[in-house]
Amino acid sequence: MAGRQPLAAKWSRVAITWLPFADAASVEIPLSRLLRLSLFQVSVGMMTVLLNGTLNRVMIVELGIPAWLVSLLIAIPLLAAPFRALIGHRSDVHRSVLGWKRVPYIWFGTLMQFGGLAIMPFALLLMASPPLFPVGVTASAFAFLLAGFGMHTTQTAGLALTGDLVDDERRPRAVALLYLSLLAGMLVASMVIGGLLANFSPTRLVQVIQGAAVLTFVLNVIALWKQEARSAATASADTLRPSFTDVWQTFVAEPITMRLLVAVGLGATAFAMQDALLEPYGGEILGLSVGATTGLTGAWSVGALIGFTLSGRWLGRGTDALRIAGFGVVIGIAAFMLVIFAAPLASPLTLGLGATAIGAGAGLFLVGTLTSAMALSSEKSSGLALGAWGAVQTTFAGLAIAMGGALRDIVSSLAVSDELGHTLASRATGYATIYIIEICLLLATLVVLGPLVGQTPAAARKVGNRFGLTEFPT
Repeated sequence: MAGRQPLAAKWSRVAITWLPFADAASVEIPLSRLLRLSLFQVSVGMMTVLLNGTLNRVMIVELGIPAWLVSLLIAIPLLAAPFRALIGHRSDVHRSVLGWKRVPYIWFGTLMQFGGLAIMPFALLLMASPPLFPVGVTASAFAFLLAGFGMHTTQTAGLALTGDLVDDERRPRAVALLYLSLLAGMLVASMVIGGLLANFSPTRLVQVIQGAAVLTFVLNVIALWKQEARSAATASADTLRPSFTDVWQTFVAEPITMRLLVAVGLGATAFAMQDALLEPYGGEILGLSVGATTGLTGAWSVGALIGFTLSGRWLGRGTDALRIAGFGVVIGIAAFMLVIFAAPLASPLTLGLGATAIGAGAGLFLVGTLTSAMALSSEKSSGLALGAWGAVQTTFAGLAIAMGGALRDIVSSLAVSDELGHTLASRATGYATIYIIEICLLLATLVVLGPLVGQTPAAARKVGNRFGLTEFPT
């Protein structure tokens, strides 16, 4: 027996090292309940694949909608994301006669998700008909806005509910479970949706998107069922409402705060500018099918999972969070070079490797900068710090997606009309231009991040020692 105990201890350490959510459960919150709660992240992952991956390829290649318009539509949900801080705060102080703070926000967020997806396929098909194009654009914008606000509301309140249910010690690992559920949802959705749309038709498009709407509703209801206890204090008129003025002044008084936010904005722009173009790039330049290009989103998810795992291990060893972010930037530069070379090499494998590396680089960068933002805040201002990080990250990502589509259309038009010379007379030139711009932005991000490495407050190391992406907002 004495010889078995060390072996058991070793296996326990392996589980905790490689599965950071393995010991997130407790007697009060068993693992089965946490797994059920994580289903709302699966629905968010499915919507992410639809909005940021499959639909942009379908609209550009199959429906012939201009890429600049597709980019603007896809950017609408991302531009709604800065309201997450307000949503989270309102769910903190919500007064309900039923005694629930989070449930109403998750419920109405789910209804918005369902409504947006329900009308989306018909709106997209209207855009493909020239006489009804203006109606289709208006309806599509409304559908993307509704689905985006619903997704962000559900995810924000769901993460907040997780923080309410799990104690401080287990919260990082519980939120790690939710984040991995998000990636799992993206992986499964990318494979299933890609398979269903392999033989594209308008009828199949309606079936797939509306099926996703029903599945989203079912998953979120199952996740929400009997999770939040009713509380009389929630309906109390004495509920404290924190003032943001003093907390914000304290936050921005930190010497590295603004420089960190600038780095977050540059990095978010660099990684997101190609989000609406990666699948069309594979379809238009390399001739890949809908199923094959949807698999690129799955490859990105695998890369993000790798980045998450590496970040957790490195932070646990005390590695500077901003150094990890810098590693992500370097990987991103190499990834975009792989994507550029995939066209002249006519290599889908190179494109797949590039997509995986983009996910890994983005994961390392986001985790590193998020951990640093958490370290800048006091215990009472963590929501503000995460809100500032999320607002900058998502706003710049949305703007980058919109700019990426417009720039690709302009450069591609000039290239195919021989305005840029015979050598560059190819539609691949427009895509390559975007990836080169992203490489330049990542180099600028390194310049901004460089002086900050080693300047992270001591709190960053404390965060790193129990890393689990606590309240990870995206």
